[in-house]
Amino acid sequence: MSIPRLLDHIVIAGPDLPALVDWFTQRTGVTAAYGGAHPTGTANALVALTVAGERGPQYIELIGPDPDRAEAAPPTTFAIDTLSEPRVQTYAVHPSDIDATVAGARARGFDPGDVWELSRRTPSGELLAWRLTGAAMDRLDVPFLIDWGATAQPGTGELPTIELVSFVREEPEPAALSHALAALDLGDGAAELVVGPQARYRLELRRADGGVVEF
Repeated sequence: MSIPRLLDHIVIAGPDLPALVDWFTQRTGVTAAYGGAHPTGTANALVALTVAGERGPQYIELIGPDPDRAEAAPPTTFAIDTLSEPRVQTYAVHPSDIDATVAGARARGFDPGDVWELSRRTPSGELLAWRLTGAAMDRLDVPFLIDWGATAQPGTGELPTIELVSFVREEPEPAALSHALAALDLGDGAAELVVGPQARYRLELRRADGGVVEF
């Protein structure tokens, strides 16, 4: 079992959010709960994760274009505009000090991006606000950093759940990613980096019937 110690959430993106939710349900038997819309033209649905039998704060974010957005062009967040089907795109980690982690990474030769603020409202009207780095917009192989501040982490809310079995990053040539991860100094807080035939994330979830689904 390989699970990043500092994992906050895993991002699965698609070109159509309702279709993405249906796709996830068909594969896992779990229907994600609608989360809300972002100012970036995206919207999401969430599934909480259990790890080793315990409900953690970790969760899966299904994200796609906001069905109610006015813009015709698909959003560029997480390269949604390039997708023709669902894909595990990236993940977030929550270091103890996001600003110190950014400063340390820059000093070691990797810039994870500026820390910026984002928010959304839940279907009930509650405002969720957080801070995050924007590097995942350009480097989906590198985890982005997130800090929820005073906002309760969404994975702790009333969400459907599924068990996380494993989450790793495969790379044919891992040197460049190894450098970025070393600069972030996350240790086992980041996804394990393994050599594989193609650059991708490998996510394994366990359905209620015991079967394991790989993404």
